Amino acid sequence: MGNRDMPFSLRFLLPIVLLASCSPYVPAPTPKTKAAATSTPAAIIPTPAEAPKNFENPNPPTAPTLVTRNLPEFNLEGVAFDSRTHRLRVIDQADGPGTTFIDAAQAGSSRNALAAINAGFFTPQGEPLGLLVSNGKSAGSWNSATSIGSALWHESHSGTSRISRRSETHPATAKQMREALQSGPMLIDRGLAVSGLESDKTSARSFIAWDGGTRWFIGRTSPCPLNILAASLASGQHCGWKIHRTMNLDGGRSSDLWISSRVSGGPLTSRPPWNRPVRNFLVLVQR
Repeated sequence: MGNRDMPFSLRFLLPIVLLASCSPYVPAPTPKTKAAATSTPAAIIPTPAEAPKNFENPNPPTAPTLVTRNLPEFNLEGVAFDSRTHRLRVIDQADGPGTTFIDAAQAGSSRNALAAINAGFFTPQGEPLGLLVSNGKSAGSWNSATSIGSALWHESHSGTSRISRRSETHPATAKQMREALQSGPMLIDRGLAVSGLESDKTSARSFIAWDGGTRWFIGRTSPCPLNILAASLASGQHCGWKIHRTMNLDGGRSSDLWISSRVSGGPLTSRPPWNRPVRNFLVLVQR
């Protein structure tokens, strides 16, 4: 059939159909869907550098031991222990600093502990500056902003303890630990001194060190800057082994270490008379 015999309506529509058939195909946009909300907090997952398999200690655990070092940069006193036989506990004073225990010696003795050290920072009103958990009971609130909340020591209900960065940790998960203490800054991370630490303020220091496996250390130093402390700890084996992570605790007039006579090399009390009462302590007890 020729064009002259084609009805007018078909002759009019044919160019439009042909033109439409030459237009490129553009797929319709896929509608966005919302991710399903979940109320289950993310777990604290160790990075590969933290995994226990990389830090297995083939030796049997040794008893807690007093360690003292007279170093060029500072003097160091502390106790080394193995978490397979001993553990740290958080002792908090809900009514404020000094209301139950005036010092680490009183706090440690009250729990039949082998040692005790001052723990986290607190406000002038005596409130914790960060999250802490003592025997499953939490106090304070998550410190998401400052360097003195950038690290977390924690122990799960199964008894596994470690030091984590704040960025590796979900606040709700940390709150569900058996024991936890938020403090900082981190001084050593994966065996290296952390850069950018305070260099112009000299003060007594308290800290927790960890080899990445089962070996731990709580200690106190004579006055020194944080960057000097981190560099010295990272470069040697002051605790008796290579450090994987070290976390700073409250220092200065809060720094307080007590080690009982039941620790090899003890007893020892390292607390100047001008120190102030603190809000909380870490105490070392047998499992």
